Amino acid sequence: MNAPSNQDAQTNALVGERFSREAAEEPLVETVEETVGYAPPPQASHAGERTHQQVEHEAQAEAEAEIEAAVTLLERGCDSIISRQDLRAKLIQARREGRPLRIKLGVDPTSRDITLGHAVVLRKLRQFQDLGHQAHLIIGDFTALIGDPTGKSKTRPQLSRAEVEENALTYQEQIFRVLDPNKTTLHFNNDWLGRMAFAEVIKLAAKTTVAQILEREDFSKRLAEGKPISLHEILYPLCQGQDSVEIRADVELGGSDQRFNNLMGRELQRTDGQEPQVVMLLPLLVGTDGSAKMSKSLGNTIGLTEMPSEMFGKAMSIPDAAMREYFTLATEVPLDEVQVLLEGHPMQAKKRLGWEIVALYHGREAAEAAREDFEKKFVRHEVPNAMPEVHLESGEIGVLDLLKLAFGGSNSEARRLVQQGAVVINEAKIEDDKARLSLSDGAVVRAGKRKWARVRIGSSIGSST
Repeated sequence: MNAPSNQDAQTNALVGERFSREAAEEPLVETVEETVGYAPPPQASHAGERTHQQVEHEAQAEAEAEIEAAVTLLERGCDSIISRQDLRAKLIQARREGRPLRIKLGVDPTSRDITLGHAVVLRKLRQFQDLGHQAHLIIGDFTALIGDPTGKSKTRPQLSRAEVEENALTYQEQIFRVLDPNKTTLHFNNDWLGRMAFAEVIKLAAKTTVAQILEREDFSKRLAEGKPISLHEILYPLCQGQDSVEIRADVELGGSDQRFNNLMGRELQRTDGQEPQVVMLLPLLVGTDGSAKMSKSLGNTIGLTEMPSEMFGKAMSIPDAAMREYFTLATEVPLDEVQVLLEGHPMQAKKRLGWEIVALYHGREAAEAAREDFEKKFVRHEVPNAMPEVHLESGEIGVLDLLKLAFGGSNSEARRLVQQGAVVINEAKIEDDKARLSLSDGAVVRAGKRKWARVRIGSSIGSST
């Protein structure tokens, strides 16, 4: 292989300089008034008269106020916006042209469930929709086959096409708990990435450099530790960036860990002659343990499809120190009201947090019922009136089989509950995971603090709520 020429080195340096400049959040140097060409209102020639210019000025002032309110709403909870003045300019331009902005969010369906952590960016996307803009949600059915290397210390195992398609189906069922389907356009990036000829892949790869890709902290760290980086991982940012080119995105949303990938979208759009997208990055929501990123593998998630009582109970387990983050990123409570709540009693603030989360995904009535259910169980120590029922043909059953029927999960998960002393039937703790039970109709089964079920004898086997 020939050594790089001086010209190549200069080109790489220029590209790296551009990425470094954009990676730092640009200061706000331009006001809305400067952007739209604000001028002081003309004076009327006679008292009480309103000139045509004054009417125009009033309309302009109203428009500016709406833009300011929109920016304030959209800035809430963001780690960074690249850049704020570009966001303002795009909002103003869209208003002038009478068109919605194209707001991009890409999600790789690498698991089946959407959690409150995923919903942080989904709710920001919904805010854009409520302002009249169009959400362009890209289901990464192609990029999920690669696996996003962001934050990974080793190569991800690649999913099969069947696994990706199954997960993508569940994503579509869950996202509209947050998004307005009438203002959402769904895309699947296999539609363009999967159809690229090899010559087109080479052409895309030529738009960046190895040095630029290796600026990623996760890649540079793996190189320093002597850990391999697969070539397909290097191509991942280019694939995600090409998504922005294909849909001509005005704004891209992402978690704070997606900075490099989203900036690649800006670079590829610029290379393609498009106006670069604004990048808005949001924090990664901490899990219910208050320490690690929300992750199903860590058992610290709140799922969007969980029962209201389960959501409320998990919210009540969040450490006090994490409440501000949850109020800011996972609810719509005004920030000045959040401050008042946090200055009060932590238990009352946490109940409000749980209520707000449940209300967003199940409605106000379900939130009230979940709060009352929590009060019964943990404040007044009463058995809740409403709970799932498990139907048995007879009362004779092994404890592990009962737990799997009542609460789902595997044998090992059920055995772990028994070994932890978390299983109680009619107030009697079950400590033997091989126990055979003789249950009567109406027996109450509890696993841990939040899982309850009532046994019904004589119906077909199954569970219902």
